[in-house]
Amino acid sequence: MAFEDLKAGIFLALEQMTNQPEDKHELAERIHEMLGEMRATGMPLPADLVEIERRLEEEFNTGKS
Repeated sequence: MAFEDLKAGIFLALEQMTNQPEDKHELAERIHEMLGEMRATGMPLPADLVEIERRLEEEFNTGKS
């Protein structure tokens, strides 16, 4: 998948997370998977998205929703 497609998909997932907070965990997984694809292909990772991923992982690891 092209960098711009992945980036657009991540931003769409973030928008959905804002509009549908009940699906937050599923959307966080999608973001994690898309960033994983970017890592696997050696694409540069936007620092803001890496920070969002870190915060979401921290939130879910502490049991918050």
